[in-house]
Amino acid sequence: MRPSSWRSISLSSNVAGTPLGRRSFLGLGAALTGSLAIGAKPANAAPASPPADAPWSQSLGAGVVDRPYGRPADTEAGVIRRNVPWLTAGAESSVSFSPLQDLHGIITPNGLFFERYHAGRPDIDPDQHRLMIHGLVERPLVLTMKDIVRFPSTSRIHFIECPANGGMEWRAAQVNSLQFNHGMISCAEWTGVRLSTLLDEVGVRKEAKWAMVEGADGAHMNRSLTLDKCLDDCLVVYAQNGEALRPEQGYPLRLVVPGWEGNVNIKWLRRIKLGDRPWFSREETSKYTDLMPDGTSRGFTWLIDAKSVITFPCPEKPLTGPGLYEIRGLAWTGNGKVKRVDVSTDGGVNWQTARLHEPVLSKALTKFTLPWQWDGQPALLESRAIDETGYVQPTIAQLRTQRGTNSVYHNNSIQTWQIKPDGSVFDVQLA
Repeated sequence: MRPSSWRSISLSSNVAGTPLGRRSFLGLGAALTGSLAIGAKPANAAPASPPADAPWSQSLGAGVVDRPYGRPADTEAGVIRRNVPWLTAGAESSVSFSPLQDLHGIITPNGLFFERYHAGRPDIDPDQHRLMIHGLVERPLVLTMKDIVRFPSTSRIHFIECPANGGMEWRAAQVNSLQFNHGMISCAEWTGVRLSTLLDEVGVRKEAKWAMVEGADGAHMNRSLTLDKCLDDCLVVYAQNGEALRPEQGYPLRLVVPGWEGNVNIKWLRRIKLGDRPWFSREETSKYTDLMPDGTSRGFTWLIDAKSVITFPCPEKPLTGPGLYEIRGLAWTGNGKVKRVDVSTDGGVNWQTARLHEPVLSKALTKFTLPWQWDGQPALLESRAIDETGYVQPTIAQLRTQRGTNSVYHNNSIQTWQIKPDGSVFDVQLA
């Protein structure tokens, strides 16, 4: 059980901290053990000795362009997106999960960026693709891809998270996996045109308040967005992490709506219609709402609230024995920048402030770390994010008090990893 003082989400219990360099890291280990000296090794570190001259050091390797695009090392073949076959009726309306446990930094490689489809992945000829902008505008336009890339370009780093990320955990801890519990989030550098630039080109009429955005997939996936958001920071993008969008991510054109739930980031974008009221599809009103305990639903819950998760250790990456480790994780918020991340090793009784690694960007993943001397005893690891608005990531108990257990979406609760004496890691929930 958590102490009652934690239930108030008070910030007064935070332990202040500063970024730690290598000497501070080792010094903290010494303080924790009372005997660890500078130069001590992490857990299970092998003694230093000259490496043997391996076979690959005694012969010529492959030449250039034997792999024209390139690929990961053969030993990294298991670092892939994965899906849960029983999650949806078919793969065409399913999702794949990004392997967060194997990633480093805040940028998700294009081949590991999570997928979500509503009618499968279309294969689109970019020369035939068109973007139509119409409705309450002065000059309706139909743009080709060649037209779009002529507009002034911009590049920004943002995350995209499915609102159902963590949705299987609303009632209880069910899936002992970082990838399956939290892998419906990824982060990339997006390059394209500001949506506001395109709307300036067509001329927005004063009575326009909403936009309907629609994709070219078989479902003609569409969502309603406020005009204010469209004019703020939305991007119409054609490139991801320095290369053209991949078909899984909307090739040749998609919308990026920073900080808002993933389903409004329409892929294979083909149409934008401005109007004076929202267009709500049946799926939008029936699925993408949050069911409350009294049977009502929360609507207009596009914003992604502050969230974090420890990516090491985790169920896929257990500990290998007592010693000095670096706890690592990711934090994010749709409200701007992450201001602080606190880490607990005793289930929320005590907290330490983690180091935030640069760059700390608005509406992007932020990496955090904290050195930890594990003594081989059971532990409960947690992280909680605080964003620049002062919002504090809640516990699952706090979310259930407000919203019950019937929801699927927007579970941004604190993740608890239980560390066993053998180093194995399990997904648990604390009352």
